[in-house]
Amino acid sequence: MKILVRNLERSINEAELTELFKPYGAVESCVVVMDQDTGKSKGFGFVEMTNPREAIKAIKGLNTLKVKGIGIRVKAAE
Repeated sequence: MKILVRNLERSINEAELTELFKPYGAVESCVVVMDQDTGKSKGFGFVEMTNPREAIKAIKGLNTLKVKGIGIRVKAAE
């Protein structure tokens, strides 16, 4: 299941994002979307989890969680 993570602090990298999701289950892939011109984070990313149940638990557990002082938004990607 693909998950959209928005409102990320710009310094968060893929390893840190993966670590947020690991307690909920197996993370298949993780991408922080970067601006091509500046090379800096655009403030959102995608996490893919193999088990849909674990993904739903992660969405419920992490949505609105404060990471580096900013409340992230987590939902299923469309």
